[in-house]
Amino acid sequence: MIAYLSTVMTLQPGDVILTGSPLGAELIQENDTIECVINEIGTLQNRLVTAK
Repeated sequence: MIAYLSTVMTLQPGDVILTGSPLGAELIQENDTIECVINEIGTLQNRLVTAK
């Protein structure tokens, strides 16, 4: 994946490559909170809501 992406764009230190939902993602439910923590940067929290 990294080798291919390197041929179509310039990757920089700190770039993040997302490849899809992790195993178990189907187990989340409405009002669950997804949290991503990066030390020395902060925390991103998203609450799951149902699309209208």
